[in-house]
Amino acid sequence: MGVDIGELLQKEETDISKLSNKIVAIDAYNTLYQFLSIIRQRDGTPLQDSKGRTTSHLSGILYRTTNLIEEDIKPVFVFDGIPPDFKVKTLEKRKQSRETANQKWNEAKEKGLTEEAYKYAQGSARIDTQILEDAKYLLDSMGIPYIQSPSEGEAQAAHMVQNGNADFVGSQDYDALLFGAPRVIRNLTITGKRKLPGKNIYIDLKPEIIDMDKNLTYLEITRSDLIDIALCVGTDYNKGLENIGPKKAFKLIKNHGDINSALDKTGQSIENVNKIKEFFMHPEVTDNYQLKWNKPDKDRIIQFLCEEHDFSVERVTKACERLESKLGSQQKTLDQWF
Repeated sequence: MGVDIGELLQKEETDISKLSNKIVAIDAYNTLYQFLSIIRQRDGTPLQDSKGRTTSHLSGILYRTTNLIEEDIKPVFVFDGIPPDFKVKTLEKRKQSRETANQKWNEAKEKGLTEEAYKYAQGSARIDTQILEDAKYLLDSMGIPYIQSPSEGEAQAAHMVQNGNADFVGSQDYDALLFGAPRVIRNLTITGKRKLPGKNIYIDLKPEIIDMDKNLTYLEITRSDLIDIALCVGTDYNKGLENIGPKKAFKLIKNHGDINSALDKTGQSIENVNKIKEFFMHPEVTDNYQLKWNKPDKDRIIQFLCEEHDFSVERVTKACERLESKLGSQQKTLDQWF
């Protein structure tokens, strides 16, 4: 998912302790996919309750969001709304990819190929209505605010940082930069030791910050140019040009000035190219939101996670106590964190 322009960008590694009192507008879909992909058993089976319902995302929200709160980071989750009509093909392609991955996962499990099964299982992760409803219910119970975007979540999150209502967009993807995010932070909810896909090698992931202005200055381009480069590579809304990766796309736009001139030069085309670029430049967003961190409802959390989804009462109780120690009995409003 997302546009593959990471190799062009400078990233500043940071320590999570340096993010104290920062508000992070987290791309909820992106983060839920992370939780559903990586919080799994060895053969790739997600965490499940006794009724066979997936609970990996609930585990991620409770424990990893609590870790952020303990570091005095203020997360707000931003959920996708209605996607633009030109995203239909991408969504259908992703659905087909998940179905293929699910089939290969089952085949690998039957053959006892644990590592291969885990890899395909990650690709089969999907978000449905129930997962979204449960995620929002748990966040509300924890006292963590969430916002419903009218369209793309990353666009809304970028808008919040532009407005000064958040310090960073939290996402693994780079799309928020195309939507104008001044600062993006990656690896926020997956810090720590992580295994490289297909290899018996572990790396230590730390949060990394991407500053829009610094990168545009470094690359000597504008945000409009960055969008054009992304269009050449391929975005969530269009297929990239043939045989064009990030470096070639960068040179193409630098040499020819804009996406339409670049297309004339290559003799290739991008369907809805001007419409897509306009969407990146001026996405649909809302200012109808309020950021407020409330005291967690311990009883509600325990009832939902332990009684309904078979979580450990002891572990959930400890997480609730950790949340309460930071959020306390008084509501924390936006103004109190600036």
